[in-house]
Amino acid sequence: MKNRIFIIGGGASGMAAAFWAARAGADVTILEHMDRVGKKLLSTGNGRCNLTNGYMACHCFRSDEPDFPMKVIEQFGFEDTIEWFSGMGLEVKDRQGYYYPASDQASAVLDVLRMSLKELGVKVICGFSVTSVKKTSHEKWQITGMHKDKSGSAEKESLYGDCVILAAGSKAAPSTGSDGSGYELAKALGHRIIRPLPALVQLRCQGNYYKHLAGVRTDALLTLYAGEKEEAKERGELQLTDYGLSGIPAFQISRYASKALEAKRRVVVKIDFFPDRTAEETRRFLDQRRKRFPERACEDFLTGLLNKKLSMVLLKLSDICLTEPCRSITRGQMDHLCRQLKEYQALVQSVNPFPNAQVCCGGVDTREMNPKTLESRIQKDLYIIGELLDVDGICGGYNLQWAWATGCLAGTAAARADTVKKEIRR
Repeated sequence: MKNRIFIIGGGASGMAAAFWAARAGADVTILEHMDRVGKKLLSTGNGRCNLTNGYMACHCFRSDEPDFPMKVIEQFGFEDTIEWFSGMGLEVKDRQGYYYPASDQASAVLDVLRMSLKELGVKVICGFSVTSVKKTSHEKWQITGMHKDKSGSAEKESLYGDCVILAAGSKAAPSTGSDGSGYELAKALGHRIIRPLPALVQLRCQGNYYKHLAGVRTDALLTLYAGEKEEAKERGELQLTDYGLSGIPAFQISRYASKALEAKRRVVVKIDFFPDRTAEETRRFLDQRRKRFPERACEDFLTGLLNKKLSMVLLKLSDICLTEPCRSITRGQMDHLCRQLKEYQALVQSVNPFPNAQVCCGGVDTREMNPKTLESRIQKDLYIIGELLDVDGICGGYNLQWAWATGCLAGTAAARADTVKKEIRR
């Protein structure tokens, strides 16, 4: 008799788990509370779906248990992901280590997953909102929820299986179905939840100048401080908004801002707009530039070096009169300008909320999970995968790789659980 597995959540990790469980011979059903599976997948990689990354290292994943993510990734890495999708008929292309579908369409990724699940006989029940998961007296899992039909009416329904895989996602991007309900299910089953907070998200900063900087994109080095402690550093294309900081480098450090703000610590991001020059080199360069163009108006002092809107703000913050000639810039003003260029301080007041976040930091404590199988150490035959766990990756395909890897390990292990039980009985 086939092992009957119920997967709660039809996102990336849930579909991956369903594939591998079904391929291993299990009877698999996905329970999805939205009207279709994989909705969040369609928005990944700006609609192109960055499947994975050729560079995998410990620092690419964040967790309260730092060693846990790589214990999983080492069992199912980026080569395995590429081979898997190729086997399903999806051509994958390499963009400097970032892997995408050849069509540059996230919909193609979802299509091959759905086709493969259908070919493997995976049942998909949409409109099913799980309200409770518990073990019966016969060591079966009872999954109870409200099942909404096509007319919109909902009825209470209970289903019974041998294994449960929780793949309900985090709180990030709730419009795609991630409503945080999985945390409550895991908590009810005895798991500790590290408070989920927005990650890979924009930073909202104090100050009136940001409205003048909206739309500016510039290469910069960002260093985040919580109190006096340096927590994170990232370089890349910074995007300035009317409320603060966006772009990949801001996203990469945002989880540390979320954590620090939650702990009521002061968060400052120091921005280096001249990351290829030291402070001394910057000062010498600016002194030479002033001597070279003494009669130019100060408003043009940084023209050709930085975006015009950014230049205006930095000059004003340095108390430099824009209409005066460059020769009028005093030593003190030049010192001030150098500090603005090399250590512009952005005081972070908050991060944007869950609807703006790509993922969450926090989730189910990984110390309660077996990294080889993603089976709970608290509840036998319960598996927890994907964004529900206290693991968040940086930008670049890492969060999807986490979904594929945890789905593969959990699905395969759950499918074989019944075989293991039989072997134990013998």
